[in-house]
Formats: sequence, C-alpha cells, structure tokens
Amino acid sequence: MSNNTYAIIGSGALGGFYGAKLQKAGIEVHFLLRSDYQHVQENGLIIESKDGDFTLPKVNAYNDTKKMPKCDVILVALKTTQNYLLPELLPPLVKENTVVLLLQNGLGAEPEIAKVVGEERVIGGVCNIASNKIGFGHIRHLDYSLIRIGKYVTNYQPTAITDKMKEIAQEVESAGVPINLTEDLLRERWKKLVWNIPYNSLSVILNSRTDEIMGDTNTRILVTEIMQEVLEGAKSCQSQIPDSYIQKMLDHTDKLRPYLTSMKIDYDKGRPLEIEAIIGNPLRMVNKAGVNLPKIAMLYQQLKFLDARNRQDI
Repeated sequence: MSNNTYAIIGSGALGGFYGAKLQKAGIEVHFLLRSDYQHVQENGLIIESKDGDFTLPKVNAYNDTKKMPKCDVILVALKTTQNYLLPELLPPLVKENTVVLLLQNGLGAEPEIAKVVGEERVIGGVCNIASNKIGFGHIRHLDYSLIRIGKYVTNYQPTAITDKMKEIAQEVESAGVPINLTEDLLRERWKKLVWNIPYNSLSVILNSRTDEIMGDTNTRILVTEIMQEVLEGAKSCQSQIPDSYIQKMLDHTDKLRPYLTSMKIDYDKGRPLEIEAIIGNPLRMVNKAGVNLPKIAMLYQQLKFLDARNRQDI
C-alpha cells in the first residue's frame, strides 16, 4: 500500500463522500470547504450510505488552499461551472509528483486544467454514483459508487495506465469503493454522457425525477432516441460504444430509486447549470467532426433559455 495524501476540492455530495471513505480507511485527507467550513470543522462529516452509515467527528477542514498542505493527489469534485476558480485553488497544493484527478461531469475540463498544472499531472475520471448533500457536512449516498479513471493526453488520445493510477486504485479499493482503470478516457466520458445527457436535461426541462421520466412511454422513447444520438456522437469522435449499452443504462435507471439529477437540484436552487460540460462541449466536438445531433442540440437550446431565465439573466 502506498501512502498518498489527498486534497478534496469540492467536498459535497461526491467529493465529500469519496474523501470520507478514504479517511475512514486510514488515508490522510484534507478537505476544502466553503459554506460548510465552520460546521465541518466543529462537527466533522456524517455519511448515510447504503453500504453502512458512519461519522467522522474530526476531519482536516480548510477554507483556503493556501492553508492546506501540498498533497500527492488533488481530487477535484467541483461542478464544472466553478472551474474558473481552479487556476487559483490548485497551485498552492502542487508539489513535484502531484497529480490532479478530475471527477467531473461532461467533456472538456482536462485540457483547461492541463494549462494550469501541466498535462503530465492530469487524470480524468467519471463516477457512477447517486448521492446528495442533505445538510451541512451531511451526505446521503443512495446507490452505486464506481469510479473509472484514465490518463489525459492531448485531444484525449488513448494512453497507457500509469503507476500513479494503480496506486490510487489500490487506495480507493481499500476504502471500499470500486474503481476501473482505462487506457481510453474519451470513451469513458462518452459512456457517462449516454446517461447524463438525457436524464440531466429532461429532468430540468420536464421538471421530473428519473422514475417519472422512465414511467411514461413517450419520455422513455425520447430517452432512448437521445441515447442513440449520444452513441452517434461518440462514434464521430472515434469512440465506439455498443448499441447494447443503451439497454444497460435503461435497466440501470429502472433499478435506481426515485432520483433528482444533479442538474435538477442545481436548477431548483437557482445555481448555474453544467450545460457546457455535459452538452455544449460534446456538441461542439461532434459538429467539428461534421455530424449533427438534432435532439441534443434542441436540449441545449432549451436548457440555455431555462438556465438564463432561472438566474434572471434575461
């Protein structure tokens, strides 16, 4: 077992959960917090999980990365709408062999972060997890927890699994979290988009939970058609995903408890939506390849309108 230290940037429903699991396993973890800082510093973290509830009464909590120690692994779990903060947040945490693991939705974050810390440090990751933050320092993990990570290189070209990735995988698995390593990060990001594009978008546009979307014949057909467009988009970017993956995602969602997507929660709270990372960036990548995805393009236009109106920008 290696002895990497971890910094968690974005200690909410995702980062807070994974960081807490790592600390519970005996790994040194440092959490950057904003609104939760005072509460978590005084009371720690509470995790309700299908895998077993636990409390960490004491965690290393900070409200400024300049006060944090430099760490071996910086786990970024911010919403991509906050990535403009990373050029300021990341440098104080970086030492010689530090890597930055982006556990974020969508496409396009890695190239931007590579400009800040150097491409050689950047690892991308996607998470299959259903969890929500339900109060200060209080996270409810509903289902799933799989992480899939791959090294980023220019233009998302496939590349070899690194020793550092293997170390991270060993530590994450020791914390009871399943993790897969991949040589093709772009393909993993497109696979996540097969779920994220239809459900995040429709949950906002139709004001619905996942079970409501799946329970209606018309919206179930619409989800399937959007997923088919995602596969077409992936193919145009040299990422082959089998048609059978659509049924796998439909079955996965049928089994999921009634769930509000992260985009719907953000919308209900009046926060900016991850439209560009989840929909805009993939659309632009596909359009550059000469392919049009009309249903997804319509989702993008609808969400841009709803997001602007919701935040009173128009």
